[in-house]
Amino acid sequence: MTSLSKPAFLRRRLVPSLRHPARVVVLAFAVATLIGTALLMLPMATESGAGTDPVAALFTAVSAICVTGLVVVDTPTHWSTFGEVVVLALIQVGGFGIMTLASLLTLLVSRRLGLRMQLTAQAETKTLGLGDVRTVIGGVIVVSLVVEAVTAVFLGLRFLIGYGESPARAAYLGIFHAVSAFNNAGFALYTDSMVGFAADPWICLPILFAVIVGGLGFPVIFELVRRRNRKRWSLHTRITVPVYFGLLALGTLAVLVLEWGNTLGKLDVHHKLLAGVFHGVMPRTAGFNSLNVGAMQPSTLLINDVLMFIGGGSAGTAGGIKVTTFALLGFVILAEIRGEPTVHVMNRRLTDQVQRQALTVALLGVGAVMAGTITLLSISPFPLDDLLFETTSAFGTVGMSTGITAQLPAAGQLVLIALMFIGRLGPITLASALALRDRARRYELPEERPVVG
Repeated sequence: MTSLSKPAFLRRRLVPSLRHPARVVVLAFAVATLIGTALLMLPMATESGAGTDPVAALFTAVSAICVTGLVVVDTPTHWSTFGEVVVLALIQVGGFGIMTLASLLTLLVSRRLGLRMQLTAQAETKTLGLGDVRTVIGGVIVVSLVVEAVTAVFLGLRFLIGYGESPARAAYLGIFHAVSAFNNAGFALYTDSMVGFAADPWICLPILFAVIVGGLGFPVIFELVRRRNRKRWSLHTRITVPVYFGLLALGTLAVLVLEWGNTLGKLDVHHKLLAGVFHGVMPRTAGFNSLNVGAMQPSTLLINDVLMFIGGGSAGTAGGIKVTTFALLGFVILAEIRGEPTVHVMNRRLTDQVQRQALTVALLGVGAVMAGTITLLSISPFPLDDLLFETTSAFGTVGMSTGITAQLPAAGQLVLIALMFIGRLGPITLASALALRDRARRYELPEERPVVG
């Protein structure tokens, strides 16, 4: 093969592999991460002006673009204003979605989307039909900006009036925490996150509002706004809403019962209720904390592990395997227990493909968390409770931590980076992006049933 033919050969090999929309999304997130890492390594990105270690910069960039919130350096003291703005921009880009932004720019420039761009945006936003792509993209941008603006106004006024911040500083704090909350990122400009505001409803409630709206998922938000009649809701919304708020209530109750005399012990009753609700919501992949997570009971941490793994609604800013996946598995189990040949949910039948997808997402998630936990156990001195919490938080793109993230060895931090990337893009998206090509089965083999159980 001559040297002149090599570029053509590479194009023939690489271009087809990038035609799959999921692969483009993965590549786009990877490129954005590298750009963010390079910016955070600049001396002007730190308060000291000394630059940042490549692993720490990469970890922060991945945590921001994957809207996680885990940190290995203290955000308010390590990063300069420039560095914080880079982190904020990465959070916003990660929350919007790389290809959603690219599609928006294409619409603004050419007023039309090509088929490939529509397919890519559809893969990222999980739009059901190509005809909905433009509407969804516009809706995502509008909803994000409106919710962030409303939250920023409330927070900014509170910082201005209640804490004596200057107007500019109050506005900056309001915008940063509003963007971080709506995108379920969990980055805060306070070393102890929201611990200092545990008893302040004017700070906690706007953050809760933004976290819940972002965590429900854009398809659910659109439908709740357009269709007030529950009978007209899609199956996805009818599953997501009750399961999301049911798990929220379960998390709140667990924190109140298990932590009443522990981390909640020094608060008044109504402040305990506020902190309990706050921590019932945050494991749904938001990551802020108003209590000392490292001091929580092991049982509380385990319940949080489950909630973080499940995560929030699909096609939103939350992570985890998603509440619809969790609910669908429950319906499959219930149908199997009843001996029913097909799975029916709310007067609808679930296809075999949906059932396989739910099972695949859940099992790949379990495998990723277990592999990460076992690896960290072998290279770090921390106990299982802390490490399982850390890996689940990374995979669920939550960002809550018992305080050991910065103390992990570099290899352990790289494990968390991988988990955050996998958790944000989704196990199926990543797997399909890495696959060389789609394979269609052209024949079926004889059927045989192995022993189960």
